[in-house]
Amino acid sequence: MPEVPGVQPLLDFLLALPAVTAYALITAGSALENIFPPVPSDTFVVLGAVLADRGSLQPLPVLLCAWIANSGGAMVVFGLARRRGRGAFETRWGRRLLRPHQFERLSRFYERHGLWAIFFARCLPVLRVVAPTFAGFTGLGWVRAMAPVVAASLLWNGLMLAGGMFASRNVDRLMELLGQVNAWLLLVAAVLIGAIIGWWIRSRRDDGASDASP
Repeated sequence: MPEVPGVQPLLDFLLALPAVTAYALITAGSALENIFPPVPSDTFVVLGAVLADRGSLQPLPVLLCAWIANSGGAMVVFGLARRRGRGAFETRWGRRLLRPHQFERLSRFYERHGLWAIFFARCLPVLRVVAPTFAGFTGLGWVRAMAPVVAASLLWNGLMLAGGMFASRNVDRLMELLGQVNAWLLLVAAVLIGAIIGWWIRSRRDDGASDASP
């Protein structure tokens, strides 16, 4: 099993920060993931949980900062995508990504299964950013998009907070375990992405001839 670099120096640094600064870092890290997926928002929440267990922060504000920032960031990206809408895929490069018939199928999928698709995707790396973004492009309603985003973010961040506080006395092991969990989730996401790519290839081959070139 690979060793995980110690995080105690980072914790010492965070413990020395004013509480408001630590909350701000948790907020920024949780929101930034929606723009730059490699940012590990889970890690910010777990570190916040450890700080809460050691008395530097309070659990409820940690959860609220992570939950609101993560959900809000997702809805900002959703809103920007919704504003562009179908037009984003009517350009030359947009049609390379999704042809009109593919976009129609995607829109029908979100109309029928968008709530659960977004909810489960928000618990998986990469897809947690992709799902609400494409929901915005298809024009899914604000309430139907926000409900699963908010629910999934609350559930996931709550679990991260509880797990972090429970295991805060063995931080290195906790971070290693978090890395393993995210690795498995990434594998699940990769399988789903592979299935999506397979659908993308098949659907283009099936109906591609019916689309006029731009």
